[in-house]
Amino acid sequence: MKLQFSAGGIIYKKARSASSGQDEIFILVSQHSQHHGWVFPKGLIDEKENKEQAALREVKEEVGVDGKIIRALNPVTYWFVMEGEKIRKTVYYFIMEYAGGDIAKHDHEMEKVEWLPIEKVEERLTYKSDKIVWQEAKGLI
Repeated sequence: MKLQFSAGGIIYKKARSASSGQDEIFILVSQHSQHHGWVFPKGLIDEKENKEQAALREVKEEVGVDGKIIRALNPVTYWFVMEGEKIRKTVYYFIMEYAGGDIAKHDHEMEKVEWLPIEKVEERLTYKSDKIVWQEAKGLI
């Protein structure tokens, strides 16, 4: 068994909705290039950085935006198998406010990056772990 630790962000922004003309909250979600699941951006914590630094770096790298950390969420832990090895992964997510950047400048790890209205996020997410952390985040955003 191997342990992995990652960090990432649930990024939100307030913007005017094209359909309603009202200010709404939008959440950033991304589709992974390898498994094609819709997720929140995250990645491995480098040994030279803390959880917050890793989360900010991964958000910038994967989806092309800068975030401002608002608060930490409860860590999510799950198991998966890669190359025959069982891995226990813990992910530290942070609620982040959008602080700039361009989702068109996402990296190769993500095939699509989109801003969704808050009420559409859960139906787009692929994995149970993302849906669990979303339930906590949604109540705080």
